[in-house]
Amino acid sequence: MRVGWLLVRHEVRLLASLALWVARRTHGTGDGRAFGYAGGQGVMMAGFAFVCLVETVALSVLLRDWPAVHAVVLFLDVYTIVFVVALHASSVVRPHVLDVGRGSLRIRRYVHVDLCVPLERIASVRRELRMTHERADGELDVEVGSQTTVTIELTEPVIHSTFLGRRREVRVVRFHADDADGLVRALGQARL
Repeated sequence: MRVGWLLVRHEVRLLASLALWVARRTHGTGDGRAFGYAGGQGVMMAGFAFVCLVETVALSVLLRDWPAVHAVVLFLDVYTIVFVVALHASSVVRPHVLDVGRGSLRIRRYVHVDLCVPLERIASVRRELRMTHERADGELDVEVGSQTTVTIELTEPVIHSTFLGRRREVRVVRFHADDADGLVRALGQARL
């Protein structure tokens, strides 16, 4: 039952992100400095949405003689297109946030990852482009397009909650930022 509520919460957050995107607003940036990560995936997501649209039209033509099946498949196809657009919207409206006033770096991806790292726990930060990632204990890879551009090592672990609520400690966080150099510089200045 808990998984069902988590999935409903996920869908609500996606649809809220779509509304924020249409309103040209961001979520949770406050007084902090936002660093986007959606720049490299926009074309891919648009392509995926287009393929879903082509599938919707094709299935509408193929299933026109079966109205009940056609209605169900049409609903699912349209919802899939909305889901894909909302997924991209969530990456645009939920950027990484460096909030020096609160002393934290908020690392996000879609509505799936939202990790708050206190600045005093950051031991080192560096610009590091990685295209392959192997799972390891104590490490979190927040990839976009199978790449990460910033690596943060922590003095003590922070707790990361997964999509389905499992909690684990992480000491190394790798993530993607469109302006990785700017983020690394800003983190360096914030830690002084």
